[in-house]
Amino acid sequence: MRKASGAATAIILAIALYFALIWGNEALRSLMSPTYGLDDVWRSQFIFAIGGLFHLSPVGLIKLAAFFATLKLAAAVICAVHIVGRARAFMGGKADTEILEAGLILIVVISIASVGPAVWSHNANLVREATIQLLLATAATGLCIVERSSGGNRAATARATPIKLWRW
Repeated sequence: MRKASGAATAIILAIALYFALIWGNEALRSLMSPTYGLDDVWRSQFIFAIGGLFHLSPVGLIKLAAFFATLKLAAAVICAVHIVGRARAFMGGKADTEILEAGLILIVVISIASVGPAVWSHNANLVREATIQLLLATAATGLCIVERSSGGNRAATARATPIKLWRW
């Protein structure tokens, strides 16, 4: 079971590194843009779709784009924090996957929000990109849960175990 745990850890780290680099780059590029990434029509279709759904004005679209860019940056930072935590665990500390699970759930929600408008606009490249990111985040979340349940993170398992008050 030790090799499976090591493989799961390596996959989790690779996925966390992917999101830290790719989403961090996209978020910083969007946040440094004067239009918060709306000038890239290819990647901002879901912003326009959500804005159309809520009848947002141009200023509302810019605020929504800034909001999603900030969420992507937060997810990238969470992944980077997890990578640093894993590096510390290799030196004798403990790795906690709960913060990464929260970041991965955020990634899943953003990916679901972006895949809908891509399907609606029949844009196969955006659908593929969002689906791959959705599958990566889902796989990493599942591996974190498996790792925690197999004893990789005993502190989180101990906190999640209910206390029995009566013995029958």
